[in-house]
Formats: sequence, C-alpha cells, structure tokens
Amino acid sequence: LRWFSMLSAIVFLGVGYHWIKSIRSVPVKVFAFSFLLLNLFASLDDLFRRLPPGSMNRRQLEALAGAGAFDSLEPNRAQVFASAEILMGAADAAMRERESGQVGLFGGDGHAEPSLRLADVEPWSRTDQMAQERDNFGFYFAAHPVEQYRAVASANGARSFAGLMDSGVSGGRSAAVMAAMVEGANKGKTRKGADFVRADFSDSSGQFSAACFEESLVESFVKWAREGTCVLLNVELDSPNPDEPPRVTVRGARPLADVKSAARMRLTLEVSEVEALRTLALMLPLGEKGKGEVLARLRTPSGSDPLVRLGDAFLLDGELAEKLQDVPGIAKVALSAQPSGRHLRLVA
Repeated sequence: LRWFSMLSAIVFLGVGYHWIKSIRSVPVKVFAFSFLLLNLFASLDDLFRRLPPGSMNRRQLEALAGAGAFDSLEPNRAQVFASAEILMGAADAAMRERESGQVGLFGGDGHAEPSLRLADVEPWSRTDQMAQERDNFGFYFAAHPVEQYRAVASANGARSFAGLMDSGVSGGRSAAVMAAMVEGANKGKTRKGADFVRADFSDSSGQFSAACFEESLVESFVKWAREGTCVLLNVELDSPNPDEPPRVTVRGARPLADVKSAARMRLTLEVSEVEALRTLALMLPLGEKGKGEVLARLRTPSGSDPLVRLGDAFLLDGELAEKLQDVPGIAKVALSAQPSGRHLRLVA
C-alpha cells in the first residue's frame, strides 16, 4: 500500500498535474482536482510542498479555491483563498530546498516540516460562496439553496425563472409564483418619495432582477439579501414588447422556511388541438376540492375561443405547469396562487 501511494503521487506530480493544468474548463478542472487531492494528499501542506515548479500561479489558485477544488483538504474556502500567497510561498520554498539537495521529494528520514499557518479568516457566507462559484463556473457548482424547499415551493405553484421566460406572458401581463434566493437589494425612492427596492434573485435555472414597490417589504428584502434567504414570491410579469424579456415586479414575498402548506391554485392555458386536450385530461391529477382550478381557453376554427372551467379539484404545482408547457398544442401556461374565497367570473 505504501509503495502504491508513493507511485500514485509520483504519477500525479510528474504527469497528472500537468494534464489538469491543460484543462480549459474550470468545472472539469475542479472535478479532476478534487478527486486527485482527496486520494493522494493528506493536507494542503502536503500538496503545496510537493507542487511541481510553474504548475500553478496565484490567480489560478484563487480561482480553484473559490470554486471548491480544495474542499477535500480544507473546507474553509475563504481561508484557502486568503492564504494564496502563503501557499505559493511554501511551494517556492520547498522547490528551492529540493533544488539545493537539502530534502528529498518525500521529506527524507526524520525530516519534519513545520505546519503552514493559514490566514485567520471567517468562512464565507452561503451567498459569498455561491458568488465565487458563479464567478468561476458561470453557474452554481453545488445544489442551489432553493432546491431544499422544492416540494413546498412547487406545491404553492412556484415556477422556475427559465420556465416562465420560455412560456411567455399571456396578454402582455400575468401573475406568477416563483421561489428564489435573495442575493442583493438596493433601496430607492419613487418620484413621489415612496420607498421601493430593486433586488437581485437566483434560482437553479438562472438569475434575475425585480422591483418591489410594497413599502412594507423594503426592509425585509434588505435583511433577506444580507442573509441569503430563500423566498416565495408573488410576481407580476409585464411584457409590453414581445421581443424583450418581461419585467418582473414583486407583489408579495415571504421566507420559504415559513411556508407550511399549499395555497389555492389556478392554472390557465390555451389549447389549440384536440389531441392536446386529451393529453391534458390524462396529465391533470385529482386533488382536494377547491384547491386547484383549471381554466382552458379553447382556440377554435370559428374564432369564438371559449374559456372553459375544467374543475377546481386538481392537484396543481409548478412541476406540472413546466410539463404542460412542453405539450404540443398547449400554450400560455400560467399558474398562480389565489386568495381564499376569490372566484373568477367567466364570460362567454
């Protein structure tokens, strides 16, 4: 086992590291790094004292640290990032010792290197860590925090940002429910002097910004941004120009950790093919009466296009809405939470 470990380390130092260095994709580089570090090195000291000369510079080290490549050796990414100069200094010192013949590749008999003292810094917050992953990957390497609330969010009709953008906005304006993490918030004043906030959000499908003119929520959004809170959003999508993405305005919000049960949901859509109507009937699961209403606008050759209420006892959630969006002949799928006791009036 000892000889196998030594042989593995030699292969890594002689070939493996230079192969990883040639990888252009940061995600692939991090996967390769993490696997090899976990299996071949006992600590950061061990890695950087055996690092081949010229195989890594400070900028590369910081990028890999921010992306989590060294997590198997030191889970505090902020500490590794802040200690880049210390680690590169240790690698240079070890290289000079090897070149002068003072110490062998694996330290020599009875030789004990002093432990590296890394910078004393607090771990990054979840928001900061995710920002580093996004900067280095272009996406979040770990599961997005909002995913832990996926079941309750979906049960309350939440749809992904990408899903809403793909489905478009019916009639230029529509309501929707979203689940997202608050990443930033900037307060401002309207022309009339009222407080509002423009906030940055993200979910597992992407990032977006939205304004909120509800004064009672302004300070909450500032707090949620500071803490990286995941929230359930009631939003309005406004698309005056079909060639541009719709504007998102927040009408209501609450932390997902406080959401306990499903709301009364309403699903609206357009059906233009008979086969699509059959598929819709098969895909709609039955649920509690009064909890899930489905309204379908039937596009007919005559142009009358009646609005049909299919029922109010369906089990509706965001995942179902995403699936219906992909059915040929079904369009303008919109799912929204409805206040209790409110009923839609249908006009023929």
